[in-house]
Amino acid sequence: MQIAKLLRGVVLTLLAAALLTGCDTVVMSPSGDIAMQQRDLLVWATILMLLVIVPVIVLTLWFAWRYRDTNEDATYAPEWTHSTVLELVIWSVPLLIIIALGAMTWVGTHKLDPYRPLDRIDAQTPVPADMEPLTVEVVALDWKWLFIYPEQGIATVNELAAPVDHPIRFKITASTMMNSFFIPALAGQIYAMAGMETKLHGVINEPGVYKGFSANYSGAGYSQMKFEFHGLSEADFDAWVARVKASEANLDRAEYLELEVPSIDDPVSFYGQVDPTLYHAIFNRCVEPGQTCMEDLMYHSGMGQHGGHHGDEEAGHEGHQSHETHEGHQGHADHAQHGAHHD
Repeated sequence: MQIAKLLRGVVLTLLAAALLTGCDTVVMSPSGDIAMQQRDLLVWATILMLLVIVPVIVLTLWFAWRYRDTNEDATYAPEWTHSTVLELVIWSVPLLIIIALGAMTWVGTHKLDPYRPLDRIDAQTPVPADMEPLTVEVVALDWKWLFIYPEQGIATVNELAAPVDHPIRFKITASTMMNSFFIPALAGQIYAMAGMETKLHGVINEPGVYKGFSANYSGAGYSQMKFEFHGLSEADFDAWVARVKASEANLDRAEYLELEVPSIDDPVSFYGQVDPTLYHAIFNRCVEPGQTCMEDLMYHSGMGQHGGHHGDEEAGHEGHQSHETHEGHQGHADHAQHGAHHD
């Protein structure tokens, strides 16, 4: 009965694995250089760990079979306690694997730092000295994505585009709820938080349409918080920018406040004009009229603390002078009293 259950479990597992082979495997076959390097790091780390896992599984099964109760040919050595060779293997192999994993992780963590500007387009092509990255300001809304192109003076909702083989610099924030910006084909995910700015650098190396979405649960519309990322040639990207610019919609602060209202499954929309100070206001949480920006609050708070310290220093200085004066008067009085006794 137990064997039948075990076989049924194995069959179901194999069927599930067969079904999953039809799923999108973009993480293992990305189209951006950063995502490719992350994929390689994941593969090599898995291989290194399998160097321990596979032998342990195989040897466990072999020992269970070799020393089964019915095998009378197996060596019986109840007094055996030590093997120098076995001890060396047991300790040295995992230690070497841990050292290799640590080195790979340390190098990869610094090399693939999302805040680090790119120094290459792909494995064979460095970034040209005169090539500036395309800047895209990303705002996670409930439940949609706003993309602002400050250099082009345009904005889009739920659609992103960039030229192929051109570095992209994302500046990412959120309006309210914490979210996560993720384009698996381009680079790893990174969080979007209100009142904070995170950064991500990436490059797409193949033309195509790629999926982007939120990788962090953020409420009712989270599952519909998706967008398309278009990798285009330089000419096609220029045409896309011109198409967005042709829109008569203007994304100013009033329009943004309407856009910020929670909604689900919003269609793609274009804004041919955008307030150049909008992203700064969103990031500093001062879009609405009369709101004080966070940077101003922090500045005044810092000035207040500095003023408090300055006041403490002045009070201390005055106290020190008062103390010296008091000691001087006391000394003078003692001297006069001493003179009176002397007389």
